[in-house]
Amino acid sequence: MRSWLTYTAARVGLFLAAFGVVYLFGARSWVALILAWLVSGLASYVLLSRLRDQLSARTVERLESRRGVNVGDRLSGGASREDDLQDAAASEPAGTPVDAAPEEAGAGNAAGNADADAKRDEGAAAASKDT
Repeated sequence: MRSWLTYTAARVGLFLAAFGVVYLFGARSWVALILAWLVSGLASYVLLSRLRDQLSARTVERLESRRGVNVGDRLSGGASREDDLQDAAASEPAGTPVDAAPEEAGAGNAAGNADADAKRDEGAAAASKDT
């Protein structure tokens, strides 16, 4: 919280200083606000980089402590799971889906289709008797 307040106070201070300078040079109204915003933005990019780095480091620390797991650990864990899945897919024989159920792969599929066709024909016959 302290790093956020420090950075925000520094940004507001830069904006007010830039506005004062722009106002002294004769800019008024919206033109003065826009020029002060641009000048203070450029100045803060150069002058406040250390404070901005501290703010981002503190924000990352807080997020990681809330999650309880380091982001790098989560990424490496996901990458290793993906590698394991790719290795398993590479070791399977060609043409066989990795997650296929036994009735979906190969000869069992023809028998399953014949049963489905018979049930569909029975349903159609029963519907035609009702009409």
